[in-house]
Amino acid sequence: MKLRLHFVVDPMGWFCLGMVLFIWLYNSLVVPKLVLFPHYEEGHIPAALVVCYYLASGLCFSALFRASTADPGKLAQDPKIPLGERDNWELCNKCNMMRPKRSHHCSRCGHCVRRMDHHCPWINNCVGEDNHWLFLQLCFYTQVLTLYTLVLDFCQYYYFLPLTSVDRMEFAFRHELALLRGSCFMGLLMFGGMSSLFYTQLKGILSADALLPLCQLGKDTTTIEKMSPLAEDIKPQQPWQQVMAEVFGTRWKILWFLPLRSRQPLRLKLTSHSHV
Repeated sequence: MKLRLHFVVDPMGWFCLGMVLFIWLYNSLVVPKLVLFPHYEEGHIPAALVVCYYLASGLCFSALFRASTADPGKLAQDPKIPLGERDNWELCNKCNMMRPKRSHHCSRCGHCVRRMDHHCPWINNCVGEDNHWLFLQLCFYTQVLTLYTLVLDFCQYYYFLPLTSVDRMEFAFRHELALLRGSCFMGLLMFGGMSSLFYTQLKGILSADALLPLCQLGKDTTTIEKMSPLAEDIKPQQPWQQVMAEVFGTRWKILWFLPLRSRQPLRLKLTSHSHV
């Protein structure tokens, strides 16, 4: 499996990505140390809860690492245009390079990206054809991890039995008033933001577009295309499974949840439609 690394030199993007990494590291260290391990050692919770939390944390970090370092679909300097597809290419008026339709120029990265959705400073990378599936995984696993963290924080306050190995007043003064409440605040913020973003992404992918001649009905719409004045509300002509399979590069649904793999373009059999 060949995984190419792609880095964007952007100090603001590094700062935003650093904030995301800090939140992930904070919850991955604080919650197990103050909640999971003490209650597991006293027999209040099974080991499966600890394993599942680290599994969710690992998948979240893997999706973040892959989404921020994967090539989003950067076009080559001298692309070779197949003779039969020349009508589906156009000239970028910013970098003076030929690009396929549905490609867009990212002013932050300084190059054109195939089927670019948007530039996300929180991963310091563009979201395009080759890493859109990783961005969806990141949104999904962030929701899973933050929801798991919020549930554990709630159980720490209202459900779990008191710890006998520590002084209750000292524990509350040192940890609960600052560390766990900080975890709750960041969890609520991340879960709300990621849920909204995940819903917006899925809505755009599963909606049809009639923006460019290259587009086929039932294929996904990017965020940039949804903001276009040419966007129309048309019901998808392809089943959602086929649309999602094209985004993730495989029809095997179990592989949609695995970030540590390579993606190959999936060409779906499209039916022709006539328009009046």
